[in-house]
Amino acid sequence: MINQQFDLNNVEGLCRIDSKGMLAALDGLPLQCSEACGNLSEQVKLPEIEAISNILVTGLGGSAIGGDLLRVYAADKISIPVIVNRDYTVPEFVGPDTLVFAISYSGNTEETLSAYEQAQARGASVIVISTGGKLGEMALRDGVPLVKVPSGYAPRAATGFLFIPALKILQRLGFLPGLDGEIMAMAGFVRELHTKLGAQSPMAENPAKQIACKLHQKIPVIWGSTGTTEVVAQRWKGQINENAKVPAYWNVFPELNHNEIVGFQLPAEILKRIHVIILRDGQDHPQVQKRMEITKGVIKDVVDGYTEVWSSGDNALSRLFSLIYTGDYTSVYLAALYGIDPGPVKVIDYLKQELQKL
Repeated sequence: MINQQFDLNNVEGLCRIDSKGMLAALDGLPLQCSEACGNLSEQVKLPEIEAISNILVTGLGGSAIGGDLLRVYAADKISIPVIVNRDYTVPEFVGPDTLVFAISYSGNTEETLSAYEQAQARGASVIVISTGGKLGEMALRDGVPLVKVPSGYAPRAATGFLFIPALKILQRLGFLPGLDGEIMAMAGFVRELHTKLGAQSPMAENPAKQIACKLHQKIPVIWGSTGTTEVVAQRWKGQINENAKVPAYWNVFPELNHNEIVGFQLPAEILKRIHVIILRDGQDHPQVQKRMEITKGVIKDVVDGYTEVWSSGDNALSRLFSLIYTGDYTSVYLAALYGIDPGPVKVIDYLKQELQKL
């Protein structure tokens, strides 16, 4: 039985516990996507690039998820690799034929500042996406294109602003033609989803509230599929960590069938505290879909339970964001069940403060 500490139908209570406006930011995602599709990237003068052999997105945390979304979305649409870098250094291949997106919402992420300087030194074509900060100052100093996004959000709540401008720039460069219709269709679809997932939607009709109750007092394990929902699984994990302040873990099919699945034997008392979320998409590889069905049979009597969450929507972006939006709301509702304010990330703030002392 679920030990529910908070009535998720209490909209006023949800807003009261949410000091940083995480719910309001989620409510505004459709508008955020529409705005990001507009003038943010169009007003930036792009560098003259003779040839691009690879694309690197460098960033951390919520600022890097946009890079992973780009990598997954573009995998079957662009003939050159898109790589995501979460480090102080950039890979050795980065050079004059590399297009680098340096993404830091605050503009002060020290790993991204370091990677930016390395990319510049290697002669790469760099484009910055940020609210400003030190990274914005460096871009202005170096004459690097700067897509300045609106401030006032937590980085993890600014997904539209940190992902869509990169898409639009690749469209302008000829890599992803005809994107506007798909982006606007996705924004409209997310607007429809809001009526089902938002705080005003009652528990009986709200899948995000229902999933949050299943995850309460449990250890969430989120499984996606390589090439379709892998980045969403990672996003769910990160959102649960940052918003609900609890551990969560993620993996992908088919890889998890070659190692992780063997670990669902012992210790029995811990396994019974695990609830597995299986993210599903109609474009998952047919063999992966078979693997999912077999794997459900393996774990069903061992863990607390599993929940399948299917993507919806008429295009790839809509399907991705349908799962992201569900997971984002789930993480905020889970925070409420624990009586936790989803906004502050005190441990991250502490780490940054301690690093400055060294």
